Amino acid sequence: MNPMLNISIDKITLNMGAGGPGEKLEKSKKLLEKVSGEKGVITAARKRSTFGVAKGRQMGVKIIIRGERAAELLKRVLEASENKIKGSQFDDHGNFSIGVHEYIDVPGMKYDPTIGIMGFDVAVTLKRAGYRVSKRRIKPSKIGKNHRITKDQAIAWIKESMGTEVI
Repeated sequence: MNPMLNISIDKITLNMGAGGPGEKLEKSKKLLEKVSGEKGVITAARKRSTFGVAKGRQMGVKIIIRGERAAELLKRVLEASENKIKGSQFDDHGNFSIGVHEYIDVPGMKYDPTIGIMGFDVAVTLKRAGYRVSKRRIKPSKIGKNHRITKDQAIAWIKESMGTEVI
């Protein structure tokens, strides 16, 4: 098989919306830092929406994880969802998202009374070797149609590499 066609994890994004600044935002940040072991970044509203949210208002927390730690975290998150994913959780570009209802479902996590019971979202971005050409600063180029990851290829990859059942 062509080694350029091997699929790997580019990044995992942990995301949690808090709805605004305050105690819930701080609890969200503490939770994501506890799950991932990384430092959280507070996200802000980009523009005024129809819900009356002011531009620049703090709305949530996210953490991006890459490399070996991303693979380890993905295995733990998949165990929290009983190693089952719906086919509808995959997009056309081979990426997928998982919602964790309660953080105590993740193996190794214990209940923290200062946080309470909260859930979070996990977005997984997949890549192939050569995807850097679309992100580089000098002479960026497009990824060829045959080199992009399809939904079916992503499903086959997660079944094979993570032992996950897609329903």
